Amino acid sequence: MKRIVILISGRGSNMEAIVRACAAEGWPAQIAAVISNKPDAAGLNFAAAYGIATAVVDHKAFRQPGMDAQQAREAFDAELQRVIDSFAPDLVVLAGFMRILTPAFTAHYAERMLNIHPSLLPAFTGLHTHARALEMGCKFVGATVHFVTAELDHGAIVAQAVAPVLPGDDEDTLSARVLKLEHRMYPQAVRWFVEGQLRLVDGRVEQLSGASQSFS
Repeated sequence: MKRIVILISGRGSNMEAIVRACAAEGWPAQIAAVISNKPDAAGLNFAAAYGIATAVVDHKAFRQPGMDAQQAREAFDAELQRVIDSFAPDLVVLAGFMRILTPAFTAHYAERMLNIHPSLLPAFTGLHTHARALEMGCKFVGATVHFVTAELDHGAIVAQAVAPVLPGDDEDTLSARVLKLEHRMYPQAVRWFVEGQLRLVDGRVEQLSGASQSFS
């Protein structure tokens, strides 16, 4: 039985999708905890209602006098790591966790931490992905599940989903269309991990089962 810890910063709709899929599909896994860097994150209430342990590591609490931004980030990550490890996870899942993580933190969870990003990586790393796609005149957008590395929105790609850009689309309509794909793709990618169907070879993901990656 694999233990999963999910990190969120807000509502955590991808977290909700993973929790529901894990229960409905009978994964060989347990959602051990949901952790947020924001005390008012709505997703904490959802997790608690499902009987899942919750915790808060407030990043604002680490902004101490005489401490620069990097020191504060490192102190936060060290405490976050301590809290995560108290739940003994096999996998850490970032689900709308809006923090840039330090190299030491990502190294600690190397090959056992996943993220989902709302673009077809390597295109449009960082923020405002849908606005940038519209500005570039993209005909298709999408989302990517990948293993987390120290480089922002990089790491071996596990799965991708594609959505069309339609006439009249704006950031909101694109975001909503892609989010529906995320809610199908991310639970499946997490399930592949806990069932041992993913293998990293030379920095790329091999899927041992050969299962379909169609999420449209």
